[in-house]
Amino acid sequence: MKKILLVLSVLSAPFFLSQKTKNVKPETKKNTNTNVATDVKPSLSLTKEEIELYNGKFLKFIAALKISDRKAMDELLSEKAKKMVTDVVYQKLATDIKTNKTFQIIKASYKPLIDGSSLPMIQYKYSDDKAAEPKEVITAVFETDGKIMGIKPYKMMK
Repeated sequence: MKKILLVLSVLSAPFFLSQKTKNVKPETKKNTNTNVATDVKPSLSLTKEEIELYNGKFLKFIAALKISDRKAMDELLSEKAKKMVTDVVYQKLATDIKTNKTFQIIKASYKPLIDGSSLPMIQYKYSDDKAAEPKEVITAVFETDGKIMGIKPYKMMK
């Protein structure tokens, strides 16, 4: 049931809102050359070129978020996301994501949707977080052309 609720959040505006979550456990087994999780099925993994495209879009979004450049952020969003995102959502993301830190990819795969389709997804942690299970995880979901569908930071609660 949790998986269905999470999938629904991708298709609606709340995907952009931050939530405090318990038991978020991203995959941590990494390929030492790429810092990308390797314990996903090969058919569900993103190619190196896809990772570079989506990661580049994410980093541009974070740079725009850092300086509150609404126009630049809107240009990186999908049409559906643009219709739902408000200044309040951007402010919440700016509060919940530490834009002054560097990010490390911990998982790159496809996120299955309720209709049977899937979208590219990359999960990040802050590079200075050396814990086996990151304290904070940021999930970014993209359209295949690189436009951002949603960004959702998670914080581990103790």
